[in-house]
Amino acid sequence: MHPAERAACDLVRPSPEHFNPSARLPHGCTVEAVRNAMAEFLDFLEFINTQLHSRQLPRLECFLMPATFSGIVGEFMSATIPKHCPTLVKNGYHNGHPDLIPAGRYERDAVQHGEQGVEIKGSRYLRGWQGHNAEAAWLMVLAFEANRGRDEGLNVPPTPFRFLKIVGAKLETTDWLFSGRSPTSRRTITASVTTTGFNKVEGNWIYRLPGNSNGSETESTSESTSGTRTDRKRRAPRTPKS
Repeated sequence: MHPAERAACDLVRPSPEHFNPSARLPHGCTVEAVRNAMAEFLDFLEFINTQLHSRQLPRLECFLMPATFSGIVGEFMSATIPKHCPTLVKNGYHNGHPDLIPAGRYERDAVQHGEQGVEIKGSRYLRGWQGHNAEAAWLMVLAFEANRGRDEGLNVPPTPFRFLKIVGAKLETTDWLFSGRSPTSRRTITASVTTTGFNKVEGNWIYRLPGNSNGSETESTSESTSGTRTDRKRRAPRTPKS
């Protein structure tokens, strides 16, 4: 096991000055609620990875499929934000949309396709996000940096998980563009956030680590949904600008 693995289990908490007090969030949600949910996720991941390391096992982000780990980031935040924001609840409908809905708005706090709420997405990418549905919804994107299982073979050093930015805004169906596929493809049809959609969420940033406001990398279809991620070489982690 790489000697830096233990150090990669220790996570740094986001600095208060990197949050945007002017960010606009819907349904009574606050920047403080998002910040508290982020802190709980970091506590969770640090605890899990420290325990795994004590048993000579890879960190969580290193042995899960990339899409699975991204899903955990989003699901954890969906479950935790309502703890700090009583006006929102996690959608009780299996695979319901959006992930968070206004408390008491729908029967039993569950809806298959709701018109109100917040869809939450975890991603390793700073732009080019994808989803299964081109729906009008308030989208919150949690962009993060984390190792993958194949990093050791690519000589990418162990790096602690960190949030790079959290952005969000209300998107319309016109802010999505469906990706095509060949007649023989078995890939799930997905929709990508367009430039107009990106500008909307980027303009309403909630948290931003200096030096990581945007980027050229875009999300691969398979990592945003499920299955094996399109293989491409990953660059070494970047050092944030002071």
